Amino acid sequence: MAVYEFPSRLKSLNRLSFVLLFFLVSSSVVLAQDQQPETQPTPPVQGEDNGKVLKIDTDLVTLTLTVTDYYGRYVSGLTKDAFTVYDNKKKQNITFFSDSDAPVSIGILFDVSGSMSGEKILKARNALARFMNTSHPRDEYYLIAFNKRAQLLMDRTRDGEAVLNKLTLVQPKHNTALYDACYLGVERVSRGTHRKKALLIISDGQDNSSRYSFKEVRRLMKESDVVIYSVGIIDGRDSGSMLGIQGQAFLDELANVTGGKSFYPNTTVEMDEIFERIALELRNQYTIGYTPDDFKPNGKWRKVKVKVKPPRGLPRLTVRNREGYYATPNTDFK
Repeated sequence: MAVYEFPSRLKSLNRLSFVLLFFLVSSSVVLAQDQQPETQPTPPVQGEDNGKVLKIDTDLVTLTLTVTDYYGRYVSGLTKDAFTVYDNKKKQNITFFSDSDAPVSIGILFDVSGSMSGEKILKARNALARFMNTSHPRDEYYLIAFNKRAQLLMDRTRDGEAVLNKLTLVQPKHNTALYDACYLGVERVSRGTHRKKALLIISDGQDNSSRYSFKEVRRLMKESDVVIYSVGIIDGRDSGSMLGIQGQAFLDELANVTGGKSFYPNTTVEMDEIFERIALELRNQYTIGYTPDDFKPNGKWRKVKVKVKPPRGLPRLTVRNREGYYATPNTDFK
């Protein structure tokens, strides 16, 4: 097959043309790059520094409310308009409202001191099983056992059975560091996944081994947004003693400050019913939020009062919530 070949002169011209064409294309690319505007570095987001977390201060106050009727039964189905909030005696505009059955981050503070020996600890563990069977399936638990010191036995778990099994391995002994357990409980629960947070204290209320004082614990509870439920495991010997009276006063005070409740069952049946009642209460609460008009982050105590207006036809209702808060800015991490 014949192959056509360019004459030698034509070959030389073609080579020259190719070199010229390559030079022109290369020059145009370089020229185009030179003519592009210089890229400016993206300005950093205000508050951002080398990958650090952006912090935004907010003055939103949130309250967890429990509404009951004359017989202590939970009242659901209320709307935002049924509630009125007063912050330092000034009426506030509610900007957030929820009545959903939301999961809770729960710290379980279980007394395993010597005063809980005998049938006390067994009855309390069985009642706790009732509590977990009634709780929201997505609740998360922090188990803290305490005698002469507070110890975190389980950290953030949804396995209620594992929590109960853990308690079968402990033997009641030594003194009682209840105040220290409260501190540890708030510290762990505050890291919880869920917005709603609570502590369930199972104890006779007697403290004789803590580093923290009653005053310090009370201050901590007033600073936190954790609802306290106390179940006093007090028998006939404890109820009339000075230690029993002091223990009950401590449990009552913590519950009242945070909008929770304290209970003192006399029988095993009553104890089971109380644990179930606490679980149901946590699932039948309202959450409201507002931003105080005159908020100043001066660290002062601001008293909160919530009123509830019953729907037509219903008798007077009772609402429980924390008593107030210290005016320090909250910090949300985005």
